[in-house]
Formats: sequence, structure tokens, C-alpha cells
Amino acid sequence: MFTTLREAGFNVMAKNHAEAILGVDFPEETAELLAALRRVSIPADELIASGGGEARSTQRMRRELTAAGWAKHNFRIETTVDGVPRGDGTSHEIDHVRRGASGTLALEIEWNNKDPFFDRDLENFQRLHAQSIISVGIIVTRGATLQAAMSGLVESFLRNEGIGSEEELMEFGMKQRTTRQRAFVARAQDQGDDFARAFARFFVMDKFGVATTHWTKLADRVARGVGNPCPLLLIGLPESVIRPYSAATPEL
Repeated sequence: MFTTLREAGFNVMAKNHAEAILGVDFPEETAELLAALRRVSIPADELIASGGGEARSTQRMRRELTAAGWAKHNFRIETTVDGVPRGDGTSHEIDHVRRGASGTLALEIEWNNKDPFFDRDLENFQRLHAQSIISVGIIVTRGATLQAAMSGLVESFLRNEGIGSEEELMEFGMKQRTTRQRAFVARAQDQGDDFARAFARFFVMDKFGVATTHWTKLADRVARGVGNPCPLLLIGLPESVIRPYSAATPEL
């Protein structure tokens, strides 16, 4: 079912029979997800314009999934004894929930959060599955090749566009940089780096660093058993989803 994604460089991991469940019980819903993933294409300038936040293309994927019925939902669980509520109950907000004839799928897109958000997502899936509320939990994040290439992608974009200063970045939607951030780039330039290399190195370390949500952090948690025994589908977006910037390219 996920061969085309794997061949395209996506990281794909299925745990606790998730792939079999999706293939047998949720073929249409899974096809919707795969179609949305295959259309993800992020122009390089959005890495800068987002300032480390969610790229507009990722937001468009969210809108596409929402239009297909993968809507945000807040699950509310309360315990009652003889009709009397016990305690305040718990809430689990999921960004994308798809209900099908055979059950319910829950999906979170973690483009660039602090990595403890993976614990939250996986533990939410675990609790919801234990209550037979969801059949599979799905997480989409930055893949291994994308994470490894991020600094080079930013540096190449700056070189290709001839950007040599913080001020020139503002034309691409870059947010105002802090004094600390500017000072780091200036020191690196004083030590021999040009602006593109100095900026890319610090920007990626600051905004897409090792303590953010990306494939290795997710895979490590799943290897430790976080989220078990919920069936899980984990997907990492590859480097190939980043396309060269072109001012003539219309927004998808």
C-alpha cells in the first residue's frame, strides 16, 4: 500500500498491524491520505518565510485533508458510576480525525514543534485506542533526508537568489531577527563564512534543530514502546518535497 511513498523517499513505519488494518478496513481513507502526501511540494522560500513554523504548503495539506473529511475533533472522555460523573474527565484534541464505516483514524502533522509533542500525540493515541475510540494513530513529520538536508537547502536558496543580508530576507517574508540571531551570523562572517553559510547554519540550528519534531525523534520514541499497543502509521516527508524557489511559480 505504501510502496509508492517509500520509492519516493518517504520514511514509512507501520506498527502493531497498522498497515494491514488500513489496507483492509480503510482503503478509501488511506487513499485520501496518500494522495495528499504525494502532492506536498514546498518551495524553498517557505522554509524562510515560515521562520521555522509550518510552511504554507503543509497548511495546504491540512486544508486538503479537512476538505476530504479529516476534521479537527476534541474527544471528551468521562467516567460515570451509576449515572454520576466521577472526576472532571479528560479531553484529547486531534488535528485530523477521519471516521469510516470500519472505525476512526486519528492523524497529527508535526512539521516543527518541540519533540515532546511526539509523546503527547503517541500517548493520546494509546489512550484513545484503549477505549476503542480510534483504530489507527498516524503522525506525519519531517523525514530523515529532509532533516539532514535542511541547512544545505536554506544555503542553496540564499545563494541562488543572491541574498547577502538580513534585510534582503525580509522580501521573502522572514520575520524580524533578534539581536542574538544577528550577532551569531555576524560573528560567523567575521570568522570567514559568507552570509549564506553563516545564516543557514544558525537558522536551521535555531529553528529546525535536533530537539524539534523530526523522524529520528519519532522513531526513537516508538522503539521505546511509546504509544503501544495502538496501531501506528508514521510518515516522514523526504528532502524531495522541497522544490527550488521561483517567483513565477503560483501557490498550490
